Amino acid sequence: MPKPKIPINKEVLRTRISYIEDSLQSLGRFKGIQYEEFHSNPDHFRIAFYDLHRSLEAIMDIGSHILSRIPGARPSSYKDIPRLLEKHRIIPSDFASGQLAKMAGYRNRMVHFYGEIPEREIYNIIQEELEDLHTFCAYIDEVLRNPAQFNLQAE
Repeated sequence: MPKPKIPINKEVLRTRISYIEDSLQSLGRFKGIQYEEFHSNPDHFRIAFYDLHRSLEAIMDIGSHILSRIPGARPSSYKDIPRLLEKHRIIPSDFASGQLAKMAGYRNRMVHFYGEIPEREIYNIIQEELEDLHTFCAYIDEVLRNPAQFNLQAE
């Protein structure tokens, strides 16, 4: 007899999405400013680093939570999360193998090589790539609205 499916916990997923949204709101203060202004206050880099890292952790937590509800889909590393979300059609292929894989790699870099990440790089991510975080949240909102479409159950 097959194991019963474990339902996704919508509250856990919504909480993680709210972490991303809060961080995006905080990062928004730096969007569109000149690099010189960003650089002029050391707190800007610390705030931006924290908010970006928090967002990426929440994204990986969301992916891991969803995958833990799919038999045989447990990731062995953060880099597996985008691939498995794509394989199980939770996230579209182009986004999963592109932006989401890049996010997983950057999350690992922020955790393990945090001292090597230059201020300019964080600034550039804020200016050019924050929309990817919004896009991820939109995909997860769809999962929350209609889990059965993704062969998932909800509590």
